[in-house]
Amino acid sequence: MGWFFVSGMMGRFNLTMKKNPFQHIDLRVNNLEEAWAFYSKILPIIGFEKTWPNKRGFSAHGTLPDQAWIVFMEDKGHQANTNRISFWAESRKRVDEIGELLEDAGARNVSGPRECPEYSPTYYAVFFEDPFGNCLEVCYRV
Repeated sequence: MGWFFVSGMMGRFNLTMKKNPFQHIDLRVNNLEEAWAFYSKILPIIGFEKTWPNKRGFSAHGTLPDQAWIVFMEDKGHQANTNRISFWAESRKRVDEIGELLEDAGARNVSGPRECPEYSPTYYAVFFEDPFGNCLEVCYRV
């Protein structure tokens, strides 16, 4: 089983928390090499730092607890479900820009970018799946 970490700069989006409440999010993928190819295109454009490979997978630069971390675990038998991970964007324009890049990166656009009044009056998001069927979102709200 392989793994890699990706570290994000949550403070850049002026969140009110002093520390990230998550130690990490563990996301299963069927193929670590394919996941790296996909996520290395997507995550840097939503504020995550460049990562470096090691012999077991990939690990990010940065330190906890002020960084958001995602751990990708290779699990050949993984079957995606409807759990969804949502990432912050700093503006609606950024959500639109990310929405335009998804297909080229290998994502499947599920919905959006669009307003989501069912969540809050200012919620704006794009919903997509990674190549393994994992549900993801990039959102902006005031």
